[in-house]
Amino acid sequence: MYFCRHNRQFMKYIIILGDGMADERILELGNRTPLQAAHTPYMDSLARQGRTGRLHTIPEGMHPGSEVANLAVLGYDVKKVLEGRGSLEAASMGIDVAENEMVMRCNLICIEGGKIKNHSAGHISSEEARVLIDYLNEKLETDVIRFYSGVSYRHILKLKDGNKHLICTPPHDVPGTDFTSVLIRPEIPEAQMTADLLNQLIFWSQDLLKDHPVNLRRKAEGKDPANSIWPWSPGYKPQMKKLAEIYPVKSGAVISAVDLIKGMGVYAGLENIKVKGATGLYDTNYEGKAEAALRALKEKDFVYLHVEASDEAGHEGDYALKIKTIENLDRRIVKPVLEETARWDEPVTIALLPDHPTPCRIKTHSADPVPFVIYKPGATPDSVQEYDEFSVENGYYGLLTNDEFIKAVMNS
Repeated sequence: MYFCRHNRQFMKYIIILGDGMADERILELGNRTPLQAAHTPYMDSLARQGRTGRLHTIPEGMHPGSEVANLAVLGYDVKKVLEGRGSLEAASMGIDVAENEMVMRCNLICIEGGKIKNHSAGHISSEEARVLIDYLNEKLETDVIRFYSGVSYRHILKLKDGNKHLICTPPHDVPGTDFTSVLIRPEIPEAQMTADLLNQLIFWSQDLLKDHPVNLRRKAEGKDPANSIWPWSPGYKPQMKKLAEIYPVKSGAVISAVDLIKGMGVYAGLENIKVKGATGLYDTNYEGKAEAALRALKEKDFVYLHVEASDEAGHEGDYALKIKTIENLDRRIVKPVLEETARWDEPVTIALLPDHPTPCRIKTHSADPVPFVIYKPGATPDSVQEYDEFSVENGYYGLLTNDEFIKAVMNS
């Protein structure tokens, strides 16, 4: 419907990534997944015109985090290049990281009755969070310790000469858990001092934040307070090649509201394109992201367009909201990308996939393979008629691992 055949000589590439979009069958949805239950005519059209399959984005033995999964989608050897989420997010935020500095993601979270109520402090605003992070620096910053404010609940903690061999629990994995049972532990004896310092920072932050005016106001408004920090995913500077050194793309861009993905783009040599109103939530500016992606694709060879909304809905266990985010992605991003690129003289390869499932049942990520579709002008489509977790099992590509997906995208 939206496609035409082109000469492949000047191929461009776009990957549309719906973070956490995949899920499990849900009884209340007639034993369907949110992706199956959603009305997605444009994703389905893409599947009918392209070739499909499934991708293992989580290497065996690794935690199913977005940092792992998105690096895998881009074809990196995750076990070699991953240095934690914090270092990637720091790059996005323009934070200089010295060779002796360990960087961690540092959430502002809500603890209630000694248990982790949520990983996001009720999706605290960036403005409120900045006040709290500045206050923590005022009270806790030293030559060794420094906090940096980011977006909403997502922040950075930098620690000089920290030992990265730590066992840390992402807070979105353990809602309802007694926080003392998932404090930071050393992976090796040499990391005990670092673990002790980080846990002490957690307790200090709780004392400092509990009666802060920002939190008193939030509680008065019926909102969750940001009454604790939660550091996790430690690492140093990653050693990553730029995509242009590996694949046939001279230039590229990344579009995301999430510092993790933008930081990944920095190390991959992609230009970060900011979109006004891009929030990382279900109220994000879908149209703005689509327009920015199309503008970038006219000038560059490759665009990585990331949308976080479905992942957040999965973390909340809200399957109705997840369906809505998937339909928004379909109608407000996939549709304009398909319709506009079909008018171009230059051929465009379009790929669509999640990075990992975020099942509403468990409210966190899983390591199951994700469904993908690749439309490449001139390539004969397979027999798959709908885009979802199960229809693609019969697709052309079967089950891919490692860098097989990005090679399938990039290769003629």
